[in-house]
Amino acid sequence: MRINNYIDHTVLKATTTVEDIKKLCKEAKEHKFFAVCVNSSYVKIAKEELEGTDVKICSVIGFPLGAMSKEAKIFEAKECVKQGASEIDMVINIGFMKSGLYKEVEEEIREIKEAIGTNTLKVIIENCYLTENEKRLAVEMCVNASADFVKTSTGFGTGGATLEDLQLMKSIVGDKIKIKAAGGVKDLETAVKFIEAGASRLGTSSGVQLVTIGKTKDGEY
Repeated sequence: MRINNYIDHTVLKATTTVEDIKKLCKEAKEHKFFAVCVNSSYVKIAKEELEGTDVKICSVIGFPLGAMSKEAKIFEAKECVKQGASEIDMVINIGFMKSGLYKEVEEEIREIKEAIGTNTLKVIIENCYLTENEKRLAVEMCVNASADFVKTSTGFGTGGATLEDLQLMKSIVGDKIKIKAAGGVKDLETAVKFIEAGASRLGTSSGVQLVTIGKTKDGEY
């Protein structure tokens, strides 16, 4: 298992600087991470820093609350793709989900996916705020709306990814769509458990630590 191939190397804090983004991209190139994950205002800078590499650019939209209008999220997603992102991590409207406005939540996912076309859409359902039934419904909506991934968390809520949530999500999606675990992926043991539970991608700001601890001579982890 090569952990680096699973990592979306992430920096999303409000205090993130241009230098932080450049450092993130440098580390992503050095360790051959799958992608960097940044806020939409930094996509253009990441594009410049990663020119000529295989590292993909992921941008979050409607982040971290998910409460922006559908139209604002669609516009942000389109702009990110235009500037160089090939992956979009959107946050669902959690308040709508808690209000039982399931049709609106699913339509938003579908319309954002349609807006970005063949680019990858990961849908953050923010499990820490949902009941088990709401989690099930949200995951099913992601499948129905043709998302590419369902993602556990923003990392800014009251909790992050858990093994139990990943197992639940995997039991619903099967092989229909993929799963991204994010929030609290800070050590190698947790990362491996999440991958074994079905995660195809890990969102983490601890990517460098994960690939430098426990590395074997042949590059496996």
